[in-house]
Amino acid sequence: MILLRLFWEFFKTGLFAVGGGMATLPFLYDISARTGWFTAAQLADMIAVSESTPGPIGVNMATYVGFTTAGVPGAVIATLGLVTPSVIYVDAAFYGLRPCSVGLIAAAGVLVVKVALLNTEAFAAGGALFELFRWKALVLAALLLVFTRAVKKTKKLHPILFILASAVVGVVFGF
Repeated sequence: MILLRLFWEFFKTGLFAVGGGMATLPFLYDISARTGWFTAAQLADMIAVSESTPGPIGVNMATYVGFTTAGVPGAVIATLGLVTPSVIYVDAAFYGLRPCSVGLIAAAGVLVVKVALLNTEAFAAGGALFELFRWKALVLAALLLVFTRAVKKTKKLHPILFILASAVVGVVFGF
């Protein structure tokens, strides 16, 4: 039963102690007061040991408390309890961030296309569809697409070469 309680106490700590190892301290003081597993003086020793050993302080503290409470099994269980919320949250957060990242990158791509290939000011002023496009930039973009995707000899060149070539073309032809 002590192992289950260790896991639960450190699971809650890992779930709510956002901000690093020192953010676990209020939770550890609370655990000390409620369980009696260690005293405030022992907690100060744990902090000193955890700070001086390699690894994250929160994990070191969980391992130390678990070990002093229930030996090696307690150390393992307390450490697992502390890191489990992070593993669950990080996996779920990254799953949720993927579509967000795609959307942000797509939005940036649309903005770059609008700025680089479209001349909305000239179109708004003149109203002619021909004025909407920056024709030199469209030709350069089409050439880059062909050279990076279709031409076998240039397809495998490093992207920085295409960026440099585009810069030269832009300067020479006054983009």
